[in-house]
Amino acid sequence: MDFSSPAWQARSTLIGLCVAIGIGLLIGAERERRKSTSPDRSAAGIRTFTVAALMGAVGFLVGGVVLTGIALTVVGAGALIAYQRTRQKDPGMTTEFALVLTCLLGALAISNSLLAAAVGAVLALLLAARNRLHHFVRSVLSEQELHDIILFCATALIVLPLAPDSFMGPYDAINPRAVARLIVVVMAISACGHVAMRWLGPKYGLPLAGFASGFVSSAATIHAMGQKAAGNPALTGAAVSGAVLSSFSTILQMAVVIAMVQPSLLLGMVVPLTLGGAVAALYALLILAAGAREPQAPVALDTGHAFNLRTSVGFGALLSLVLVTSAGLNAVLGDTGVLLGAAVSGLADAHATAASAASLLSAQRLGVHDAVVAILLGLSTNTATKVFLAFQSGGRAYALKIVPGLMAMLAAVWLGFAISR
Repeated sequence: MDFSSPAWQARSTLIGLCVAIGIGLLIGAERERRKSTSPDRSAAGIRTFTVAALMGAVGFLVGGVVLTGIALTVVGAGALIAYQRTRQKDPGMTTEFALVLTCLLGALAISNSLLAAAVGAVLALLLAARNRLHHFVRSVLSEQELHDIILFCATALIVLPLAPDSFMGPYDAINPRAVARLIVVVMAISACGHVAMRWLGPKYGLPLAGFASGFVSSAATIHAMGQKAAGNPALTGAAVSGAVLSSFSTILQMAVVIAMVQPSLLLGMVVPLTLGGAVAALYALLILAAGAREPQAPVALDTGHAFNLRTSVGFGALLSLVLVTSAGLNAVLGDTGVLLGAAVSGLADAHATAASAASLLSAQRLGVHDAVVAILLGLSTNTATKVFLAFQSGGRAYALKIVPGLMAMLAAVWLGFAISR
C-alpha cells in the first residue's frame, strides 16, 4: 500500500478529524454533566469542547504549528475569561485546563490519531473519577502512604533513569542501573503487598501479592513478606503463603525462560519443575487452610509505611556482593567452573542461571544432563539465599514456617530429576 498517495493521505486526514470530534464529544459530554443550571454556571460544555478540538485539528491542517498556536491562544484566552466569571463560586481550573488540552489533542489527532484517542480517554476518565479520586486521596490514603508514593516515584522516575547502565566495579560485575532497578522492584513488591492487604485483607491480599511479585523476584518477595511478618506477627501465616507462592511463580517463570532460550532443554526439566511447582503450591494452600481453621484475632492493618527504603537498599547491596563473588569465581575458574559458577550465580538469581545454562547448551558447550544439573544447582543455592533472607527479614517465627516449604519444593525438584534420568 502506498502511504504517500493522495487517497491514503485524505483517508488519514478524515480519520484524524473524526478522532478529534470524538475526543471533543467525549470530554465535553463529561463536563456537560458537571454544569449547573445557574446563571454563573461553567461556560464550557459538549459543544465548546467539540469546537475546541476541531479548532486544534483544522489549525494544524491549514497552518501547521503556527496556526495551531494561534488556535490554542484563542482557546486559552476564552478559558481565562470564563474562569474570571466563575472563580468566586468555583475556584477550580480543571475545566479550563481540560479545554486547552482538548484543543491540543485535536491537533495531535491529525498526526497521531491513536495517541490522541488514548490521551483523550485517559483525560475523560480522570474527569469522571473526580469524586473517587478525591475520596481516595483524602480518606483512604494516609499521609505516610502519600509520602511513600512520592518517594517511590522519585526513585523510579529520577534515580533509576540517571543510574549508569554499564558494568563497573570488581570484575565489572556491578551494573548500577540493574541495582537501582532491583531496589525499585523491592519497594514495589512491598507496596503491592501493602495495597493488596488494604484492599483484600491480609488473609488473601498477601498471598495474591506474593504470587504476582514472584514473577519479578522471589527472593525480594520473601524479604518483603518477612518485613510484613516482623512488623505484625498476626500476618505471619498470610506472609508465609505469599512467600511460598512466589517460589511457585519462580518455577513457572523458569520454565518460560528455558523454553525461550532452548526449548529442547525444557523436556529434561518438565518432571523436576512440575513436581517442585506442585509442592510449593500445595504447601502454600496448606498454610492458608491452617490459618483459616485457627481463631482469627482482629488484625490491625498497618496504614504506615508501604515500604522501608533502608532495607530495600540493603537488599540491593547484599545481592550486589553475591554478583561480585560469582563473577570472581567465573573469572578465576573459567569454563571448568561452570557448575560452581552456576551454584554461586544462583545465590543472586535462579533465572539467570537457567538462561546461562540454556545458552551454553544451545552453543553446544554443555550437554543436556550438565545443563539440567547446573540449573538445579542454581535453584538450590537460590533457595539458600531465600532461607537466609527469611531469617534476616522476618525473624525465627517467619523463617521456621517458610523453610519447610522451600525445602520440600527443592527436594521435589531433585526427586523429579532422579526420576527423569
